[in-house]
Amino acid sequence: MESFENNEFENEPEVSPESSAQPSRYAANDGAYQTAGTGRRESPYADSPYEMNHQTQSGCQAPPTPPVHHPHKAKKPQKPVWKPVLACLLAVALVAGGCGITAAMVNQRWETREQALTEKLDVLQKQITSSTASGKGTLVPTDGSAMTPSQLYASCVDSVVAISATVTSTGIYGNTSTGTSSGSGFILTDDGYIVTNYHVVEGATELTVTTHDGTEYSAELKGKDATNDVAVLKVEAENLPAVTLGSSHDLVIGDMVAAIGNPLGKLAATQTIGYVSGINREVATGGVTTISMIQTDAAINPGNSGGPLFNMYGQVIGITTAKYSGTTGSGASIEGVGFAIPIDDVAAMFDDLIDFGYVTGSYMGVSVENVDEEAASRYSLPTGAYVVKVEKDSAAQKAGIEVKDIITDVGGHSVSNVTDLTRALRNFKAGDSTTVTVTRGGKQVALQITLDERPQETEEQPQQETTQTMPNSGSFDEWYDYFRRYFGG
Repeated sequence: MESFENNEFENEPEVSPESSAQPSRYAANDGAYQTAGTGRRESPYADSPYEMNHQTQSGCQAPPTPPVHHPHKAKKPQKPVWKPVLACLLAVALVAGGCGITAAMVNQRWETREQALTEKLDVLQKQITSSTASGKGTLVPTDGSAMTPSQLYASCVDSVVAISATVTSTGIYGNTSTGTSSGSGFILTDDGYIVTNYHVVEGATELTVTTHDGTEYSAELKGKDATNDVAVLKVEAENLPAVTLGSSHDLVIGDMVAAIGNPLGKLAATQTIGYVSGINREVATGGVTTISMIQTDAAINPGNSGGPLFNMYGQVIGITTAKYSGTTGSGASIEGVGFAIPIDDVAAMFDDLIDFGYVTGSYMGVSVENVDEEAASRYSLPTGAYVVKVEKDSAAQKAGIEVKDIITDVGGHSVSNVTDLTRALRNFKAGDSTTVTVTRGGKQVALQITLDERPQETEEQPQQETTQTMPNSGSFDEWYDYFRRYFGG
C-alpha cells in the first residue's frame, strides 16, 4: 500500500499550541471564524463580500433571513379633469334654471291672486255703493252662493206683496155683509203679474196689492185653478222686482228654507226661517182636493197663504198654503207643521192662467181614488189610481177604460196613487196620444188614449167622502161592498 508520505499533503506543518497566539490574517474580521479556536481551518468564505451573521450563544450559526421583496403597487389611472368640471357646470345650470322656473311660477301665482283680489274688491265696492244708494245695510252676494237669512231678506223682500180681498156674502135672510180677508203673493213678472193661492182671492169682489215700499195697486184676477189652489193677479205697473223661480225637484229633508209673507194681515214683510221637514205630503185643501206638498217647520200663519217659500239661494221653490193647527186628542198643541205647494207642480200652469184664465192641460175624463195600501198588501192588489167614474164621451171612455180599473202607468210614468196620475198628466198636452196601463181582473191591459183639453174648473180627483177604508170588523155585506170594487160584481 502506498503511504501518505508521498502524498501531496506531505510536510504539512503541525500546528503547535503556541501558534494559536500568533495573529491571524483575518484578525481584522469580526466573523465567526476569528475565534474558532485551534485546530480548525479558516472559512473559505472569509474574503466574501457578504457579511456573515454572528453565531448564537450556543455556537450555532443562525439561518440566513431571505430578503423581503415588496411588490410595487400599480398606479391608478388618473381621472380626466374635465369630467368633474363639467358636472359642476351642469349642477350650477340646473340650480339656476330651477330657481328661474320657481321664481316665474311664484310670480305668476301672485299675479293671479292679485287679480282675483282686485276683482273681489271691485265687486265689494259695487255692493257697498248699491247698498248705500238703496239704504240697506246688508250686502247680498252676487256670485250665486248661498245667502244668510239677512242677505236673503234684503235680496227678496221687495218681490213679496200683501193682498187684501173684499168679500161680499149674502145671509139666509137675504141680507148682505162685507168682509175682508188677507194673504200674500209674489211678483212673477216685472210688468205686474202676481201669483197667490186661489183660496186667498176666492169670491173676492175687490182686490188690492200692496208692495214692500207701501205702494197700493188695484188688482184684477186673471186666472185661477181650484184643483191646485193657484191664481194669477194683474196690476198696472212696470219695472217691478220679480222673483227667480227655482226647482222643488231636488229638495231633500233638512234643506234650509225661508218664508216671507203677511201673517195675520198686519205684519207685512215678515220672514220666518225653517227647514224642509218632509216631501210628498198628501194634504187635503178645502175638504175636496188632495195636493202633494212640501212640509216645513218655518212658521206659517193666516195671512202667509200665497206667499213664496225660498231656498237659501233666493229662489222660489214653493207657495206657502196651509198649516196644521189646534190640539191633538190628548190635548197637546200642534206647532211647526206648515205646508207649501211645490213650484215644479204649478209653474207650467202660469202661462195658461195668464193667457186663458184656466189650465188647458191634458184631461182623461175619469174620477179616481187611491187603492187602500193595507188591502193591496194583504190581497196582492196593485197600487195605483182606482177608477170610480168614467165620463161619457171622454178620452178615457174612447180608450176603453172602465170603472174598477186600476191605472198603474201613463206614458211610461209609474202611477201608484192619485198624485202620481196628476203629475203624469202634466207631461202631456191636449191632443197627445200615449199608452195607459191598467189592471183589470188581475191582468194588465195596455190601452191607447188621445188626451182631451182639460175643461175649466173640472176636477180630476174624486170627492173625499167617496173614499172607503177597509173595515176592521162587521158583517159579510160590509166586507163584500168594500172588495167588490176591485173584483167586479
